[in-house]
Amino acid sequence: MERLSEVLHMRPLGFDEEPPYELLLLADPSKPLVDGYLSKGSCHVAELDGETIGVFVLLEKHAGTLEIMNIAVAERYQGRGFGKALLAAAVEEARRRGAAFMEIGTGNSGFQQLYMYQKCGFRMMSIDHDFFVRNYEEPIVENGIPCRDMVRLRMALAEAADDTEAKGERA
Repeated sequence: MERLSEVLHMRPLGFDEEPPYELLLLADPSKPLVDGYLSKGSCHVAELDGETIGVFVLLEKHAGTLEIMNIAVAERYQGRGFGKALLAAAVEEARRRGAAFMEIGTGNSGFQQLYMYQKCGFRMMSIDHDFFVRNYEEPIVENGIPCRDMVRLRMALAEAADDTEAKGERA
């Protein structure tokens, strides 16, 4: 059986291509915010048999740290491991670019996302209280829970970074 990483074609979005907003807005319902980080970050798409089914956006937060600003899989492909494959591709891209750390944020009500990120090696680092209340005009409700707080997670990508984090120090 083929692995998802073998059937998915991952590539950077071309400069002349329209971003896949239908996917980006699944993960972040604010087009102005999406446009803001798209203009500063790098957008990558995942294609399956020529169809764009996934997307992620990376942004350099500061030297040595990349953040996944957006990651999404088309609804009809969710629950089949494509999200995990996208996350692995984002981590691999960060390593290729020499980052020591990868960060991601998600809503307090995103149980599936929190589960997947932790299962893939991310660890919780902080909570930005009322992030979604401050930054989104419309309330967001997920799993029957108001999405108010941003849970921030981090993954060390290099062995030296692992040692630094184990000692309780921040890079």
